[in-house]
Amino acid sequence: MPKSYSDQEREYIVKRLKEEAVKCLSQYGVRRTTVDELVKRVGIPKGTFYLFYKSKELLLFEVIQEQHDAINNDLAAALSVISRKAITADTLTDLIFDFFKKTEEMPILKLLDTDEVELLVRKLPKEVVEAHLQDDTDTIGQMLSMFPVKKDVDVKAISAAFHAIYFATLHKADIGEDSYDEALKILIRGVVSQLM
Repeated sequence: MPKSYSDQEREYIVKRLKEEAVKCLSQYGVRRTTVDELVKRVGIPKGTFYLFYKSKELLLFEVIQEQHDAINNDLAAALSVISRKAITADTLTDLIFDFFKKTEEMPILKLLDTDEVELLVRKLPKEVVEAHLQDDTDTIGQMLSMFPVKKDVDVKAISAAFHAIYFATLHKADIGEDSYDEALKILIRGVVSQLM
């Protein structure tokens, strides 16, 4: 029979699992992070892990999602400040560009390459991926409501376009380090021009 944990113990175990997931992602990536390594680091039985997460991928995704949410919150806060001023396509492009660059520097997201992201997404339940995409679309819709945009903007398409730009950031070396930043700005500017 599984051990019963108090709310405080449950909170502590989840916190420790997330901390170690960050370290393992940094050290091993998605593919080589194992449940065995995580439980060893946290000091819990392997069966206990599955009381909290159905798979390592769900834990890893939750950790990545928390960093993703932090960036979205920062972007929303920055947008709310500039939306009070006269916003231009250049201002918005620069702001979004800065946030994509900030994303590149986040320790966890910096380590994920295209193969790692695709592996993680493939192993997640379909409903988790769909919920994430819908959450992104909703978040972008909320951000767009902060300033005047064209009336016929398809928020779902704009969200998908920003996902495409994110996936382009995973191909920085393929794009070419010397022209990457300018290419990223051009892509962002193209999406922004569809909004204003």
